[in-house]
Amino acid sequence: MFQDSNPWHLKNTMKMNKECPICNQPLDIEVGFYFGASYVAYALTVALSVATFVAWWVLVGFSLYDNRIFYWLALNAVLLVVAQPYLMRVSRTGWLAFFVKYDKNWRSNPPQPLERTNKDQENNW
Repeated sequence: MFQDSNPWHLKNTMKMNKECPICNQPLDIEVGFYFGASYVAYALTVALSVATFVAWWVLVGFSLYDNRIFYWLALNAVLLVVAQPYLMRVSRTGWLAFFVKYDKNWRSNPPQPLERTNKDQENNW
């Protein structure tokens, strides 16, 4: 789906192929299609933050008498920044999988041509 398999090559993190190199499924479904992936990314970051909060609570604990919550906030912020390229890719993949149904006979059934792609308006933001 992505041109570079390593999400931490930051110059190429979000560069996508025009279509899947294996099944020829178009990956640019319509103009602005992947804006919805931000909702998936938000849900993933909230879930990751809740998981780190619970893990910190169980392993370290929170107290009103010291600054442990600020240490958790700093750890969580660093973790989210480091994981962001991976989370953005996972969210795009999930968003695409939500709208493009898997065909178990994809070898004999090629993907249908796109009906909502407008190359003239593609970069008109």
